[in-house]
Amino acid sequence: MSNTHQNSGDAGMDHHGKIKCYTNSAMLGETWPGIQLYYPPVKYAPSLGIYEDMDQAAARMKKHAHKTNAHTLIFDLEDGCRQKEMSRNLLRKELPELRKVNSQVTIAIRSNSFRTDEYELDMQLVSDMADCIDVVMLAKAGEAYGAAEVRDLSSFLLDLNPNITIQPIIEHPKSLKIAPELMQYSTVKHVVFGIHDFSKAMGIHITPEHWIEELQFYMNQLMFEARIAGKGVIGGVETLIGSNIMPEKFLEPHDVRRWLDLHGDHESRIVYKHACQESAMGLTGKQVIHPGHIHLCKTAYTPSPTEVNQKVRILKAAIEADALHGGAIKFEGEMLDPPMFGKALQTLLRAHALRALNQDDMDFALHVLELLPAQVIRQNWPYGVLL
Repeated sequence: MSNTHQNSGDAGMDHHGKIKCYTNSAMLGETWPGIQLYYPPVKYAPSLGIYEDMDQAAARMKKHAHKTNAHTLIFDLEDGCRQKEMSRNLLRKELPELRKVNSQVTIAIRSNSFRTDEYELDMQLVSDMADCIDVVMLAKAGEAYGAAEVRDLSSFLLDLNPNITIQPIIEHPKSLKIAPELMQYSTVKHVVFGIHDFSKAMGIHITPEHWIEELQFYMNQLMFEARIAGKGVIGGVETLIGSNIMPEKFLEPHDVRRWLDLHGDHESRIVYKHACQESAMGLTGKQVIHPGHIHLCKTAYTPSPTEVNQKVRILKAAIEADALHGGAIKFEGEMLDPPMFGKALQTLLRAHALRALNQDDMDFALHVLELLPAQVIRQNWPYGVLL
């Protein structure tokens, strides 16, 4: 479920600074953007050499968008869109039905650059369809007018629907330089690292196989500022498109590796490797351009059932030994102390943020949060926990 659809819980702190008075899972924080699929509203058909008409585009949306397993659908009205006016008309017609049949998916609109003519038309669409939109992704954020772009867009959206959030896309060194200012607004929960425009602006030649290493310095800068601000970072979009699609029944890392060894192509292996790297760096989402990459990247980003089970056992052992606030335990041949317990809790909260935590584990995570001081929770999880 997108973060705009979650109910808020009532919570407070007792005189020891611990959380109390839970009413639901809102204390676990909001859900993340997760795997975001770029979905072209009106698509070019290479076999025919023409663009779709409205009926064809609507039929494709019903066939694919209504059944997507992506966390987020990005309807791109900027660089990836040639038929902009037709695309906006299509979204006016189709978004209400999409919301009805797939209420779990987050709907994002990638707008054109701030205050351009196309941007104004995009905002009219957002105004008309405010109840059907969860996120506005602002292309080339801050490049022309600085942080005032996010300020003005925030004000505009708050009047329409206070649940709509903004994801500024960092596509230029100017934007990276003012990233803390772009992230100061409550409407911004996550920012996007637009690797291709950013590398173009820097004059850096990146490759599909090694772009993470080639842009590591700048990605680290953005993650550093985002972590201080308590915001998430959405990773780069891959350009590689393979031909093999991994079945959704594979969830455990060893199953995924076995499939990649036996059936995966070069492109799938590279995309999965990058998704694993981004997940390890703590990124909160990843953009893909091919439906076949959705589940592959989901498995990289989402803690597996086995990993969740292990972290639950670690936390239960820590609670039993009364070591959650201080002390160490031996667990499966390894010495663990509070920082390790914090990482175990992060795994559960990450699984929840990516909509993959079952009710029993969710209840246990809430129990752990009840046992921790508010400051410790903030240190471990800044992404929207209500304190």
